[in-house]
Amino acid sequence: MGRLWTILKTPSAKYSLLAILLVGFFSGIIFWGGFNTALEATNRLEFCISCHEMRDTVYVEYKETIHYSNRTGVRATCPDCHVPKDWTHKLIRKAQASGEVWGKIMGNIDTPAKFEAKRMELATHEWNRMKATGSIECRNCHNFDAMSGDIQKQTVYKKHMAAKEKGETCIDCHKGIAHHLPKEYKEDDE
Repeated sequence: MGRLWTILKTPSAKYSLLAILLVGFFSGIIFWGGFNTALEATNRLEFCISCHEMRDTVYVEYKETIHYSNRTGVRATCPDCHVPKDWTHKLIRKAQASGEVWGKIMGNIDTPAKFEAKRMELATHEWNRMKATGSIECRNCHNFDAMSGDIQKQTVYKKHMAAKEKGETCIDCHKGIAHHLPKEYKEDDE
């Protein structure tokens, strides 16, 4: 133990190894705190609609849905549906979203007409992502096991239970629930 303490106190060129480790430790804490603060700041509705591409298109559509205004007063915002809660999947989604930021910078979707022209492509990416994650974002609030056949209409309840048995996920049936479907979308194609 004494030898380890001597090594830690021994200077390297100018500073001891202990001083370097302490500075590194506290720098890591500051970096981690800043990183998580930035991650959470970009995970808010206000941030999502700060771009006119979102504010003038999908946000307007979303405001007309039950996810925005409903009898219980519970509101699902952009990150609730588009960003997973767990840290690993959240980081993956944020990395994917950087491609969307690139699209904004390059002007690929900077007008309503350009956005509409790419809507099918953008929607397909989102549907595929949600399918791959088993619609984890939907299931943060909606759960097959919590659905009540007494409260839900029987035809709807039966469809949900059939979907559960088939291993289907929310996005298999609920495309266009918060945003308009692309003009090119045809349900028969699936």
